[in-house]
Amino acid sequence: MNVSRIDAGAVKIWVRAMIYVRHKKVSVFENKILMLGALLALFLSMGQVSASETKNLPSSKAEKVGMSSDRMARMTALGERYVENNQVAGMVNLVMRNGKVIHYQAHGAKGASDDRPMQKDDLFRIYSMTKPITAAAAMQLYEQGKFQLSDPVAKFVPELKDLKVLNADGQLEDQAAPMTMHQLLTHTTGLSYGFAAQTDLVDRAYLGADIWAAKDLDEFAQRVGQLPLKFQPGSRYHYSIAVDITGLIVQRLSGQSFDVYLQENLFKPLGMTDTFFEVPEDKMARFLPNHLLDPQTGGLMDVSEVPADHPLAAFFRSRKNVAMIDYESVSLYSGGGGLVSTAMDYARFSEAMRNGGILEGKRILSPKTVAYMAQNHLSPSMQMGGIGEQPTTDGNTSGVGFGLGFGIVTNPAYAGVIGSAGEYNWGGAAGTVFWIDPVEEIVVVSMIQLMSSPWPLRSELQVATYQAITESYEN
Repeated sequence: MNVSRIDAGAVKIWVRAMIYVRHKKVSVFENKILMLGALLALFLSMGQVSASETKNLPSSKAEKVGMSSDRMARMTALGERYVENNQVAGMVNLVMRNGKVIHYQAHGAKGASDDRPMQKDDLFRIYSMTKPITAAAAMQLYEQGKFQLSDPVAKFVPELKDLKVLNADGQLEDQAAPMTMHQLLTHTTGLSYGFAAQTDLVDRAYLGADIWAAKDLDEFAQRVGQLPLKFQPGSRYHYSIAVDITGLIVQRLSGQSFDVYLQENLFKPLGMTDTFFEVPEDKMARFLPNHLLDPQTGGLMDVSEVPADHPLAAFFRSRKNVAMIDYESVSLYSGGGGLVSTAMDYARFSEAMRNGGILEGKRILSPKTVAYMAQNHLSPSMQMGGIGEQPTTDGNTSGVGFGLGFGIVTNPAYAGVIGSAGEYNWGGAAGTVFWIDPVEEIVVVSMIQLMSSPWPLRSELQVATYQAITESYEN
């Protein structure tokens, strides 16, 4: 019996019962009644603790799901090493197989300037790990017949109907064909992010439009509607704000505010009680600071301490009501990067997807839809561009492709790290990562808060996970 998990009041009842029995003359019957009462208090207390943890997924010893506990200790060592080497302030790692949690551990401190121990339920900015959730929301509406993947985006967002393409000659030209919902979900629309504003005219226009300061998704679309496209829709892959536009479409097709739609159709059914755009006041103490590496010392620096001449200073400057900067007062619900979550909450979403769209009896998608989302959707003629991973169509260059909201591993050998073909995944700007492996029935979620992380964390997590398998399901 783990006394540390038992309510203090119940322990007092037990102790008082022992003292009473020892110093008072009681009958055998009275003795039994007192003992039973004290035991009942203990067990009721234990039940209350368990009830408070019901959102946690079931756990198992690694050996029961074809993995080694001894080898999983290397995952613990990985987390400890990252903290000891000052690569991150803290980290939470969670590994599942066959629907059971076999590793769930917090390492280090909450922040570089906050030495309180990291807790497993601390809150992280997951940035682009918001995108798969938004894609799942959109595909729920697809299942309801609200749209077809061939539909033009302008059917739902007329603000984007007249977007022009900035061609190689620096001239604006009409779209050869309107961008489609499929292109929106695969980052092939011609939209951008503005990451290369110093060298690219379109990205410079994005920066000037200050799109994240829009008051809501409708105004966001109005601002984007004044910007040029980087290329003809469907001709290239380029990581972009497309998923933010997807969130607006979810809002318009459902008739609900995007945040409310996610709460009612994904978070509530899946028991994701710690995932939101705006951090509730009573949970703010669990919301972690974000970090950068100090270019002078190489050490960790809280983003609130970024000097004015730092290249990312403008992004982290405190600004009220600006998406992904202000998490206390939010009205622009960014489907591409606005969510805050925990490792366990994101594991619940990931496990539902691994399990064919269902978790604990609550179905969010059909297994056929999930399988369709997890296929490589890029055409053989697709050109690649933009910041981040560079997917390919045949697996013969990078070994990764892109599905509907997820990155896809097409060939682990070419991807350069142990894994399975068919794995689907993504990461966030602050270093958070996850993947779902339908071959080995594995889900992994790792949470840190470090912008522009130079560390090969996902690759190291993959090695630590897969080397622990003792029974592989791969044919």
